[in-house]
Amino acid sequence: MTNDATVTAADIARLAGVGRAAVSNWRRRHDDFPRPVGGTAASPAFSLAEVEGWLRGQGKLTGSPVRERVWQALRQTVAGDADLAGVLAFAGAFLLFMNGDPGRWRGLSRRPDKDLAISLPRALRDAAAPAPGLADAAGLPPRLPDDRVALVRTLAELAGELGAAETFEFLRTRYLEHHNRRVYLTPEPVVRLMLELGRSAEPPGDAEADAAVLDPACGTGSFLRMAHETAADGGLLLGEEIDATTAQMTAVHLALRGARAEVRPGDSLRANAFPGRTADLVVSNPPFNDRSWGYEELTGDPRWEYGLPPRMESELAWLQHGLAHTRPGGHVVMLMPPAVANRRSGRRIRSELLRRGALRAVIGLPAGAVPNMAVALTVWILRRPAPGDHPADDVLMADTSADPDGFRDVALDAWRRYLRKPESVDDGTGRSVVVRIIDLLDDEVDLTPARYLPQRSTPESVGAFTAERDRLERKMSELPGMVAELASLTEAQARDDAAMTTVGELAKGGVLEVLRSPAKATLDPGDTPLLVLEDVVEGRGPSRTSAPGPDDVRVEAGDVVVPTAARHPVARIVREGGAVLGPGLALVRVDPERADADFVAGWLWLGARDARLRSSTSTARFDVRRARLPRLTRAEQERLGAAFRRLADLEAGLRDVRDLGANVLRLGLDGLGAGTLRPRD
Repeated sequence: MTNDATVTAADIARLAGVGRAAVSNWRRRHDDFPRPVGGTAASPAFSLAEVEGWLRGQGKLTGSPVRERVWQALRQTVAGDADLAGVLAFAGAFLLFMNGDPGRWRGLSRRPDKDLAISLPRALRDAAAPAPGLADAAGLPPRLPDDRVALVRTLAELAGELGAAETFEFLRTRYLEHHNRRVYLTPEPVVRLMLELGRSAEPPGDAEADAAVLDPACGTGSFLRMAHETAADGGLLLGEEIDATTAQMTAVHLALRGARAEVRPGDSLRANAFPGRTADLVVSNPPFNDRSWGYEELTGDPRWEYGLPPRMESELAWLQHGLAHTRPGGHVVMLMPPAVANRRSGRRIRSELLRRGALRAVIGLPAGAVPNMAVALTVWILRRPAPGDHPADDVLMADTSADPDGFRDVALDAWRRYLRKPESVDDGTGRSVVVRIIDLLDDEVDLTPARYLPQRSTPESVGAFTAERDRLERKMSELPGMVAELASLTEAQARDDAAMTTVGELAKGGVLEVLRSPAKATLDPGDTPLLVLEDVVEGRGPSRTSAPGPDDVRVEAGDVVVPTAARHPVARIVREGGAVLGPGLALVRVDPERADADFVAGWLWLGARDARLRSSTSTARFDVRRARLPRLTRAEQERLGAAFRRLADLEAGLRDVRDLGANVLRLGLDGLGAGTLRPRD
């Protein structure tokens, strides 16, 4: 089976550490590149053995071929996603066995395949105990089929190279990439911050508690893994996850890393897997805006100590679920959308959380701290009151939105100051403040941090207003010179058009190349600049970052980038390369020896505008390959391209005037409102 393993262009790119575009170039330029052995014309499959040999001969092999053999062997034993999850469960059970009893595996590995097929099922069932349901999901018959025995030997080979834990992490990561439209990971900086916030407070004094950390919506286990890695005593970890496959993967992942963990599949609100059990810390990123969280069947649930959560307020159900599983004196740290702080329907529960001293802090995060979220999230910190406690009379409000790179330090500093000495919170930066509970209990009970922070306007705004106004005046004076001088043609001249072609035809001739972002492109956090749709529309550089992936399309200086949605009729030439092409974008890479990039960009701009005018819905697409442009000589292209470039400069100038004008307006309003600006005499 491993000798017949096949790989796609994306797999080859991963092995070589390059983008898919590089693989396409190799196929065109190298006659000895392996021929497809299967797949389709759009997605050909290649022999892994042949590809491995070619890459090795070219000095381009950077990834582990063993990894690809394992992954391809795993995929080729299944017929669909459900089967893939089952084989992943099988791999997890085997790695648990191999990791837990390496001596026994060494003995079994020397025996013939037919003996392995009979001996392994019972051993794997026993090893799968830490992950409930794993043995059933793995489908362990009395005798393993030949393909599973072959898979075991390949898994063992990779585990010998990487270790059992890293081998499963590799398989789990590939599986999640395969399903990356369904899985959203909480970024590590946010996970680390929330755990540090929960652990900074004085722990409860009950030594009889049976759990250290609980995540009731644990997903892939980001919080539990970090809790294990950063815990000094290796405390017990509890997790519940509604998706059974994800729960099993998380359980295997933690077990292979030596954690004392119990991860159960199930719906925490409807089918609580840990009734009566409590933890020092409950930390989670629960589902938001869940309209079917169980309002009807959970009306009389004892967890609603602070009030029945409204039907549209699932987040308040998760907060109270967390408090119900926290030891007296323990803490709950949860991510919340900003609307939870001020929805009218949740006012009564917010009031009770304040009156009884359960809510201790609300900390606003910067926009983009949690990707795939359209709004900036907040961290809520709650403490379960202990018998004999005097209810707290104040709450910490902090906003880290002005510190996107240092938000973790800002939040931790404010929280630690508050715990140590509340009056020391106001450090003069205007980023945190302590608010009396009595001042929060009005008709709205609005817990939005920015509402209570001091105004940051200072006399410096006078200089900022003047400087920005001067920039606006200079930019406005430059606009007339940006207008291209275009001569009118007679009617006869206008009809004398050159022959037309399309971008697709030019791509076939090698004049240019059309690339698109991967169909399953995500906005996962990372260090690589990511050019997204909004950047192209606004004519700016990359505003986001992303984790690098094997299917990435890297933007180069001189590339033309175009949105694929007809509602955004623009085409931009990239001036600086290195970013990853984000979702919803197409890239046209022009051969500078054969075509002028400004000329191509201008006609793509026209094509996008025409597509917008023709579209009847907001979801209409712009097919870049069908965009038309005239067949002209290189000199004629340059002349026309220069005119397009002048118009593009004009558009950029108008955009700058708009932005500068908005800044002048904002600074003027802020200064007049704060009393730092006044009309000239």
